[in-house]
Amino acid sequence: MDFAKVFEKATPLLWEGAAFTIKVSLISLLIGMFLGLIACLMQLSKSKILKALSGVYIWIIRGTPMMVQAMLVYFGIPQIANLIIKAMADGGSFERFTLSPMSAAIITLSLNAGAYLAEIFRSGIQAVPKGQTEAARSLGLTKFKTMQKIVLPQAFKIVVPALVNQFIITIKDTSILSIIGLSEIVNKAGVYAGSTYQYFETYMYAALFYLVITSILMAVSKAIERRLNRGHKEQ
Repeated sequence: MDFAKVFEKATPLLWEGAAFTIKVSLISLLIGMFLGLIACLMQLSKSKILKALSGVYIWIIRGTPMMVQAMLVYFGIPQIANLIIKAMADGGSFERFTLSPMSAAIITLSLNAGAYLAEIFRSGIQAVPKGQTEAARSLGLTKFKTMQKIVLPQAFKIVVPALVNQFIITIKDTSILSIIGLSEIVNKAGVYAGSTYQYFETYMYAALFYLVITSILMAVSKAIERRLNRGHKEQ
């Protein structure tokens, strides 16, 4: 086993994969936060239709494997889109629609993160004392303004550690998406290992990359949690 050689030769590839992994994960988390907040507010609304739509979305995403979702997005969306485009072209020529691995990965990861963040946001909103909402309403604030100015800022502070944890999960989930050709850490490790046959050393090194990234984020999460707890005690 030649770990020194793998360290020297594979490092540029894995660094490239790590940067791409963090980029895709961050974009996906931001989109997922938006989707999660919308799904959360739909769950908390009085409309049965909105609640049902949000519930179905969360149920489907949380109840199916990400690998299957990635395949449906990467192969299914272009297939459906091309059927629609073909029908609209009415027998004429048309340019086929395709999805890049990066686009498919972001869609898949965003949908996944959104389904889990919806529950995280809901717990954060419900943790805000109801007395504050009632006080805001008694002062003449509308439901929208109360949610925007009073509830959401406090709920966001409560869920920050959970958001960091979801970011860690999203980073690790990118490894599954190497199956559709996403150029993340596992994919880059596979390229190097396939050309050198040093599978054990390469994948051990890839695991170390994940461990370093997630350890840093876990330390950040704990630091934020300690600061928030200290703030609550001071209040």
